[in-house]
Amino acid sequence: MGTLILAITSLFLYSIGTTFQALVFRRHLTYQRGLNLLIGGLALISHASLTWQLVWSRSHDDLNLGVFEASVLISALIVAMLLILDWLKPARNLFLAAYPIAALSIITALVFHCPPHYVEQMGAGMLAHIALSVTAYSLFTLAGVQALLLQLQNRKLKRQYNSLLIRNLPPLQSMESLLFQLVWGGLIMLTLAIISGSLFVDNLFAQHLVHKTVFSLLSWLVFAGLLVGRYAWGWRGATASRWTLAGFILLMLGYFGSKIALEMIFHKPY
Repeated sequence: MGTLILAITSLFLYSIGTTFQALVFRRHLTYQRGLNLLIGGLALISHASLTWQLVWSRSHDDLNLGVFEASVLISALIVAMLLILDWLKPARNLFLAAYPIAALSIITALVFHCPPHYVEQMGAGMLAHIALSVTAYSLFTLAGVQALLLQLQNRKLKRQYNSLLIRNLPPLQSMESLLFQLVWGGLIMLTLAIISGSLFVDNLFAQHLVHKTVFSLLSWLVFAGLLVGRYAWGWRGATASRWTLAGFILLMLGYFGSKIALEMIFHKPY
C-alpha cells in the first residue's frame, strides 16, 4: 500500500479516536475500552506499516532515522504502549494527547523533508541500542504528558474547583503512581540504552553524538534524582511534575534538538 494512502488512513483513524476520547472526556459518551482498542489498533496497524515504509530503506539496506522518520516511529510506539497500558491502569486520558501527537508526527513527515540519516553497522548491538532508546523516549513522553495532567490536577484541587478535568481524572494517588511507574520504566530503558550505546556506537565524536550523550546523561540524573527524592523525602505532586518535565525536556533537546540542528539547519546527514 502506498505511503500516502497509509498516512491518510492513519490520520483518519486517529481523528476518529481523538473525537471519541473528546466526547468521552466531555461525558457525551460512555468510555468503551473495546471500541477504543478497535479504533486505536486499526490506526496503529496503518501507522506501523507507514513507519516501516518511511524508516526501512531497501536501496541502502539500512534504517533511515531522520528527525521526522524517528518521530513517526516513536509516536507509533507511544500508541502501542498506551493501548497495552489502558488494560492495566486508568490511563485513558493520555489518549487525548497520544493520538494528536501521532497524527502530528505523520503530517510533519509528509510535509517536511531533511537529509536522511542512515544507521550503518546494523548488528544486534546497534539494533538493541536503537530499540532501547526509542522505548525510553516513548515512556518518557507518556510520563511528560502524565506530569502535565498531574500539574493541572494539583492546581485545580488547590482552588477547590470541581472542573471537568478533575471529574475525569483518576484520584491524585493513582495519577502519581502511574507517573512514577512510567518514570521507573523509562529510566531502566534509558540506562540500558546509554550502556549499549557506549558499547556498540563507534566514533562518538565523528557522528556528532557528544551533545546527545551529554543531554541524555543530564536527563538520567534528573530522573534518578526524582526517584531518590520520592523515596527519601516523599516528593510528590507539583514537585514530581516539575522534575519529570525537566528531565523530559532535556532528553528531547538532546535527541530531537540535535537532530533538527544537524539535519535541518546544518544539513549534515550524519
